[in-house]
Amino acid sequence: MTTTTGRTTKAVLFHGLGGPEVLSVEEVALPDPGPGEVLVRVEAIGLNRAEALFRAGTYYYPATLPGSRIGYEAAGVVEAVGAGVTAYAPGDPVMAAANFEFGTHGVHAERVVLPEEYLVARPEGVDAVTAAAVWLTYSTAYGGMVLTGGLGAGDHVVITGASSGVGTAAIQTALRVGAVPVATTRGEDKRKRLLELGAAHVIVTDTTDATAAATDATGTGQLAEEVRRLTGGAGADLVFDAIGGPGFARLGDALRPGGTAVLYGWLDPRPVALSMNWPQTVHTYANGALVRTAEGRRRVAGFIGAGLRDGSLAPVIAETFDGLERIADAHRLMESNAHLGKIVVRVGG
Repeated sequence: MTTTTGRTTKAVLFHGLGGPEVLSVEEVALPDPGPGEVLVRVEAIGLNRAEALFRAGTYYYPATLPGSRIGYEAAGVVEAVGAGVTAYAPGDPVMAAANFEFGTHGVHAERVVLPEEYLVARPEGVDAVTAAAVWLTYSTAYGGMVLTGGLGAGDHVVITGASSGVGTAAIQTALRVGAVPVATTRGEDKRKRLLELGAAHVIVTDTTDATAAATDATGTGQLAEEVRRLTGGAGADLVFDAIGGPGFARLGDALRPGGTAVLYGWLDPRPVALSMNWPQTVHTYANGALVRTAEGRRRVAGFIGAGLRDGSLAPVIAETFDGLERIADAHRLMESNAHLGKIVVRVGG
């Protein structure tokens, strides 16, 4: 049983729904780790779009208010373990596995106590900032595109929102399995960087509407025609989409007959529309279903670790903020959509 010691730690909380301004850093109780639990000193946290949706009240599960925790992703060092824990010992570098309800177990804090199955070992030699940027992005890309979508060598994959943390991870993941990544982005200013990251082609959506991700550089909505031109008339084998909404139908139009679309997010809250370009397979993907199992975590950890070692996977970090007190600033940058890659906050204490 977890016991309260009277110690406290700083954690990010929110007491009402809204923008970055609702986030605050507060002292919360820090219990000793109970049986099967691990106390982790957090060194760095990674931001994800899910956290912005959660604090705004538009995530797929609601926050319990007031005083909700937040945060899926963190890297740190084990400080203590509870009875029965054999996988970790004090001093071990670890990462959060993002397989928990983060209103209760949110890891955006200086120290956290988590069940051991909510952790994975940090790859050897990987620093905390890098580690805070790898797990959720690459597990989503690998789980969604490869394990769910069946992406393989020679396949063309359309990656929407390609400048995001998951998007940049998806480009690298596609290249690692020998596929051909076709990136979409809303700004011409990001085209060069996405090409440098390895995108074979970049389609600029040329719009200020954050939900209109399925238009080409002319703004006329002819994404399917552009993809077919780039694929010699065949169409893409896979679409990997974070947005959904009515534009999902136009993404389906870009598929070859029998192609696959994987929807892993819902940045557009409007109903999802399906293409009449049949036959095609449509999957919805939730990363938690993969990393909740020990086998899923093992497969993801193996893929990420091997990619980091051989250099084929290297997280793109847009900006690093120092201190939990910068959390609202980090969220503002995330919501600006001006960044490319992952936003990380170094944690002191």
